[in-house]
Amino acid sequence: MRSLHDLDVTRKRVFVRADLNVPLEGGVVTDATRIDATLPTLRWILDRDGKLVVASHLGRPKGKPKPELSLKPVADALAAKLGRPVRLAPDCVGAATERMVAAMRPGEVVLLENLRFHPEEEENDAGFAMRLARLADVYVNDAFGAAHRAHASTAGMVPLVVDRAAGFLLAREVEMLSRLLRAPEQPFVTVLGGAKVSDKIGVIEHLLSKVQTFIIGGAMAYTFLRAQGKPVGRSRVEEDKIDLARETLARAEQAGVRVLLPIDHLAADKPETGATTRVVPADEFPADLLGVDIGPKTASCYAAEIEAARTVLWNGPMGIFEIDAFSAGTMAVAEALASCRGVTVVGGGDSVAALTRAGRADAVTHVSTGGGASLEFLEGRELPGIKALED
Repeated sequence: MRSLHDLDVTRKRVFVRADLNVPLEGGVVTDATRIDATLPTLRWILDRDGKLVVASHLGRPKGKPKPELSLKPVADALAAKLGRPVRLAPDCVGAATERMVAAMRPGEVVLLENLRFHPEEEENDAGFAMRLARLADVYVNDAFGAAHRAHASTAGMVPLVVDRAAGFLLAREVEMLSRLLRAPEQPFVTVLGGAKVSDKIGVIEHLLSKVQTFIIGGAMAYTFLRAQGKPVGRSRVEEDKIDLARETLARAEQAGVRVLLPIDHLAADKPETGATTRVVPADEFPADLLGVDIGPKTASCYAAEIEAARTVLWNGPMGIFEIDAFSAGTMAVAEALASCRGVTVVGGGDSVAALTRAGRADAVTHVSTGGGASLEFLEGRELPGIKALED
């Protein structure tokens, strides 16, 4: 991929596909992390007198305009951070938007309205892609979180713009995740959590030849424990994935890769605030309880493995960390990553939220902005948004 430094953006219309899919409440942005992440790219273009045309989706409007999913609050937040006006276009395509973009002066910013107000965006419609391309002299993709989608703004329009490159955010994501796949410093420990084995099995398979230890937590651990014949009470189990979990454990053993599973659990009578809880050993899980977090012995063991590693990848919480009483295991992993002196990479989604909640986001090497995109990248899949940028 070409770098942003390879482009001449002066006095040109620079179409930046950003990921500004931020949470809103009462018409106000409540978490500007994704806006902040793309600011270096936007400022670099503006500092060189580019005409900045920013495009993004927001939420799931299902191809129809929805006032509550307008990017107007994002335009306001972006203007405050850039210290200059950001005009919101009436649409992302069409005559009125084309006139607004054509009238731009160097250093001005226009934010296109929600791309997903048109079904053609997600359909990667050729005609829609051409209409988007008419707004650009230069194309920059800085939306790693959407790079795994073959949409009009991430893939379809890209070949129609001769000058194109990766933004600083996307380039950094590719660099850091590629390092994990290419030549990670050993020992390499991968921590996987979350609800489903099916969401992470591709990552496990692809990293088997690179990782020394997999650490498993979250609800997905109960499927693996069931595959080993251990009791898990009423814990969430993917019944149709038990055989797959068993086969994966066997392949890891053949490859000489350690797979660590919980040796104790925090069990509860219900997965809700106010539940009655107790710590139980892995071999003595009560039939009437369910697992809501890893236990203290497991947390201590996992933390020691992480702190001693030279490369760590973390994707997925150890329990229902959104509830304070069930968050100790996930917070222990966050603290261990912060204490690790090696390269530490945190996948998107809940892992980032947990790290932020622990106040340790600044203590790791890289925090990915793309949950689904980072998983697919680590599975070895080709991401359409990245493929489209390649020369």
